[in-house]
Amino acid sequence: MTTELTVLALAALLQVVQFMLMAIPVNLEVGTAKTLSPRDADRLGGALVDQVSTRTARLVRALNNHFEALILFTIAVLVITLSGQSTPFTGICAWLYLGARILYVPAYAYGWVPGRSIIWGVSFGATVAMLLAALM
Repeated sequence: MTTELTVLALAALLQVVQFMLMAIPVNLEVGTAKTLSPRDADRLGGALVDQVSTRTARLVRALNNHFEALILFTIAVLVITLSGQSTPFTGICAWLYLGARILYVPAYAYGWVPGRSIIWGVSFGATVAMLLAALM
C-alpha cells in the first residue's frame, strides 16, 4: 500500500474519532430524545448545533470541515495512487495533511486564532501540492 493510501486510511479513522468527540457531548447536552429523532428543526426548536455549548458546536463544525477536506484529499490520493505517481514528496504532503487535520480539532475546539486558519491552510496546501505533483 502506498504511503498516501495509508494516510488516507488514518484520516478516515481520524474522522471516526472526531465523530465520537462530537457525538458524545451533543448527546449529553441535548439528550437522546432529540438526537434519536428525525431532527426536524421546527420540531426541535431549532438546529441541534444551536442548542449545544460553544465548544461542542465547534466540534460539530470541525467534523463537517473534515468531511469537506477529506473529499479533496481522497481525490488527490486516488489520482497519485492510480497514476502510479507516489513519491517521497507526495508522501510528505499526505503526512502534512494528516498532521494538520489532527491539530485542527483542538485548534477549532479551543478557538485558536489565527492558528486554526493557518493549520487549515497547511492541510489544504498539502492536498493541492499533491494534485499539482500528479499533473507535473
